[in-house]
Amino acid sequence: MTLIANPLDHNIADAGWPDAMTQLAVLLQTKNVHPSRTVVLLPYAQLMQEARRAWADHAQSQGKHSAFVPRFETTMNWTGGAPGYAVSEQDIQMDVALDVLTAASLLQRAGLAAQQNLLAMRLVEAAWSIARLAAAQPPARRLAWGADNAMALGVGMESEALALELAVARIALAWSAASAYPTDVLFNADLGAGFDLLVVMDGFQTEPLNEALKNHFAERAVSIQLKTPEQQGALALHTAQDLEDEAHLAAACTLAHLRAGRCPVALIAQDRLLTRRVRAMLAEKGVALRDETGWKLSTTRAAATLMGLLGALPWDASTDSVLDWLKNAPAFDAAQVTLAETALRKIGSRTWRSVPAEQPDIAPIALRVAALRTSLQAARPLADWLHALSGALRTSAQWDPLASDVAGMAVLAALHMDGGVNKGVNQDGLTRHGNPRMSLQDFTAWVNQTLEAASFAPAHPAVAQVVILPLSQLLGRRMQAVVWPGCDEIRLAVSPEPPGQWTPAQRALLGLPSRTEMADAQRAAWHYALTAPHLDVLWRLSEGGER
Repeated sequence: MTLIANPLDHNIADAGWPDAMTQLAVLLQTKNVHPSRTVVLLPYAQLMQEARRAWADHAQSQGKHSAFVPRFETTMNWTGGAPGYAVSEQDIQMDVALDVLTAASLLQRAGLAAQQNLLAMRLVEAAWSIARLAAAQPPARRLAWGADNAMALGVGMESEALALELAVARIALAWSAASAYPTDVLFNADLGAGFDLLVVMDGFQTEPLNEALKNHFAERAVSIQLKTPEQQGALALHTAQDLEDEAHLAAACTLAHLRAGRCPVALIAQDRLLTRRVRAMLAEKGVALRDETGWKLSTTRAAATLMGLLGALPWDASTDSVLDWLKNAPAFDAAQVTLAETALRKIGSRTWRSVPAEQPDIAPIALRVAALRTSLQAARPLADWLHALSGALRTSAQWDPLASDVAGMAVLAALHMDGGVNKGVNQDGLTRHGNPRMSLQDFTAWVNQTLEAASFAPAHPAVAQVVILPLSQLLGRRMQAVVWPGCDEIRLAVSPEPPGQWTPAQRALLGLPSRTEMADAQRAAWHYALTAPHLDVLWRLSEGGER
């Protein structure tokens, strides 16, 4: 069933834009700056179109019609139009496939080669968590910033039991301080010649880079606030028994708003598992969905297909692992696989290496599997592993389904296997990172870490009836209704737990948000959500069978 809703009523959901555009217009008039010579930095990319529309609405409300519009940008979008960034293999690239290789190399140089498999991903996560802070340091002073903070990181961590944690923290800080970032071009003098006024509009939390740019451009930079509207909308509270009940309630609330002509509806992604369940229910009803959060790439069927092949390769792979892969490999005849499985169940072989390959019902499958498994046992450079994996996927007829599927293409791209030439492997980035030699176990761990860290979001429809988004990105969005499941003590704690491994003292030293600042931002977002024309708040009474 496809649901059609009425267009958005600007009078009901202005999202605070009229006041913000009035502030901007007054600023331009007071400072005698032309709109075309003004850059407005927004908290996130989805607001760029909203801001342009709000500026046009403001001009119309003033009885004016002007072709001149300020440049509404985010820092990353603005960076895209400013040349000058050259990537280095040692820089943080926010690409887990490459960054985990750099992390392993840094750990080896620090004398932690024995622990690199355990610590590499933790180092990447630590470095990513402070990369925004490092990027906010002017390039010329970034190394000094890292050096100034390096020794102080160890305060309170003198215990030998915390030696590894401290080592990871210091390496992460040194790595982030030594890296260049795409946004470094924003500190260039040439870029500053392209505008007369920089206006920063923050979200629920201030952005370190925006604050740094304000300091850098001094008197040419100002801030304005996208204020929370004063009016309160209609609030409805819904209590569910468990996750499944809450998902049904959230889907029902969303459909009720669409039937009432309220469109678009914001669905807050407070709980990933719950949100995916609601999304599936709405998709079954034909609702046009825009998912701005996505989910882990490792949870897609495409990722499971690839990991199934890798799970069938070790010398001690279980019979079940190999059979599971065979059932999903189109190159193997389903009837032969069934015969082989029946025979193996009767024999009771737990590991594939103990399978009696000479038995008639097993031999046709076992010989082909043995050839493929034998060719993928020896250690080799990473690029060679990817070539071998590409060949194995083709041999098992699994490559084409992956390459023709949206999630499958995302899996191949995350692993740098989307080159289209040389057996589909794009090895430029791998070569720059030393193309390390790996065992099958190391390669499988690298693939798994890459897919775990990557996100997948389906293609967006041209016009969406429901927008799935994080709470922080509700700011400035003109939504007719908001459905917010997951408002319980576990997923919406009064005092949020700061992410990452940093201690409170280290967070204060580096400038990471404190628990109090995170709570204030969450509270501000809560008050903003209350101004939606219609807000449904849902929570459940039980978790995992317990109240």
